[in-house]
Amino acid sequence: MIPAMSPRKHEQRGAHGAASSTHYLGTATAMAVLARGGNAFDAAVAAGFVLQVVEPHLCGPGGDLPAVFVTATDPKPKVLCAQGVAPAAATTSLLRDELGLSIVPGTGLLAPAVPGAWDGWLTLLRDHGTMTLAEVLEPAIGYAANGFPLVPRVPMTIETVAQHFAEHWPTSAQTWLLPGGEVPTTFHRLPVLAATWQRLLDVAAAAGGDRERQIDAARDAWYRGFVAEEIERFGKLPVRDETGRDHAGLLTADDLANWSATYEDAVTADVCDGWTVAKGGAWSQGPVLLQTLQMLRGAEVRYADGVATAETVHLAAEALKLAFADREAWYGDSAPVPLATLLSPEYAAARRALIGDTASAELRPGSPDGLLPRLPVYAARPDVEQATGMGGVGEPTVGPTGATRGDTVHIDVVDAAGNMISTTPSGGWLQSSPTIPELGFCLGTRAQMFWLEDGLASSLVPGKRPRTTLSPSLALRDGEPRIAFGTPGGDQQDQWQLCFWLAHTRGGLDLQAAIDAPTWHTTSFPSSFAPRGWEPAGLVVESRLGAATLAGLRRRGHVVTDSGPYALGRLCAVGRGDGPLLHAAADQRSGVGAAAAF
Repeated sequence: MIPAMSPRKHEQRGAHGAASSTHYLGTATAMAVLARGGNAFDAAVAAGFVLQVVEPHLCGPGGDLPAVFVTATDPKPKVLCAQGVAPAAATTSLLRDELGLSIVPGTGLLAPAVPGAWDGWLTLLRDHGTMTLAEVLEPAIGYAANGFPLVPRVPMTIETVAQHFAEHWPTSAQTWLLPGGEVPTTFHRLPVLAATWQRLLDVAAAAGGDRERQIDAARDAWYRGFVAEEIERFGKLPVRDETGRDHAGLLTADDLANWSATYEDAVTADVCDGWTVAKGGAWSQGPVLLQTLQMLRGAEVRYADGVATAETVHLAAEALKLAFADREAWYGDSAPVPLATLLSPEYAAARRALIGDTASAELRPGSPDGLLPRLPVYAARPDVEQATGMGGVGEPTVGPTGATRGDTVHIDVVDAAGNMISTTPSGGWLQSSPTIPELGFCLGTRAQMFWLEDGLASSLVPGKRPRTTLSPSLALRDGEPRIAFGTPGGDQQDQWQLCFWLAHTRGGLDLQAAIDAPTWHTTSFPSSFAPRGWEPAGLVVESRLGAATLAGLRRRGHVVTDSGPYALGRLCAVGRGDGPLLHAAADQRSGVGAAAAF
């Protein structure tokens, strides 16, 4: 057995529905919707709106989301892309040549892309849900208007930016600080956000007609109505960002009006023992997991009493480095991506041959189809100094030592009919940009993931999607949907999912035990978040891997950081087995996530 958390938590099981999320109130909301007769999509949407309130340091209404899902009538995985695009005015010539920037700032108003979450949630609800918008928004409006409990990480986050709020972002100070500038510690309200949501519901109700018509009216009110107008108006006011200077924003109402969420087929790979994993496309980092699993296919992956061996950790870390090097050279929305070759068994075999007995400290992208890889010049600089926190907090994920500074949120839901969804909403965290006072929320800063170097797959190009780290997963076995899973964590998302996947499919652990198993990740590639540094041969581990394993990894040349026994990952998972029971599991490391089934 794996070293137990005290006491060890077991999978939640039930025949009617199962949900898992990064916050217990999100999971409770999803379960309440399922109990009222809603399906998995209704439950996920309602939970998603609640998480925008109760985990405001990790996601918000101005953020974005991808989702991978199957329906009760179609087992073929689909992806909803609600990742907004760069504004029409966001060009490399403006940011690099006129403003003199080397990277897109991680905070402020230069980095927002079109906020995609509202359209994404409403598109899912309209096309695959059964409830009205008012029904799924009711819990979130209640928490925003009447108040919600603050988990410990929220006051800690506000404390880090309280002075910046007071000096430079007064609208955020009004939203997040108490009278006298005190940081709230136990309870908070967001009345302006509640009023914005209610105004959107009023527009929907006034449209009359059926459920779908009302949902579309609320979408229009956001992207072609009062929300878009306020976003443009507020963005014209220069604000301080992490450059230490004041810059106005680039988003316009036209940018919002010309965008909407889209569906696409999931990218899939057959990985082992009848398993197929489904991910988002190369506009996300999702294919990293598929590339890594292809490289590990046929490899000897060993677990001893539920804990990965040193050889397993080494192999996984080295495969991940190769996949992330390919991500840096080839993934993005601004140029064609040779994805079929990157995911092919032949390419995986060639990459696998590069894995040696010692840790690599280099970025080694491959040459799919004989193409020469091109890395951003800035990405080759592992010595980039870490940000000082000036101008907010640009990175919502873990630091190089593994200490969690925040991250994002995740939701998985499955119902008895066979609907299953995995989604990782993020962006618009309270510390990313100043609160828009008339709306009660701030914009995300996802465009920090573009490069200001032309001709790359992830170069800043107007109308293109930043290469997001958001990476939900769904897995099928012998063609039948079985597991929806994912985690917050930025660049670590697919790494921690790999740990879970190997523990479950190779180590034989159930969903909960696989989540609880000791985890690790490499930092030996450029971060997606400003200031975008990296640590050659870096490896962050949980100490429960064992002293002998850590010593063995160091002998192999890994620069090992021991993050403590329970520090890495906030995984969620739901699944269905051969019988009628549905399964749910959630990470316990944060003390906030929860899973439930009935």
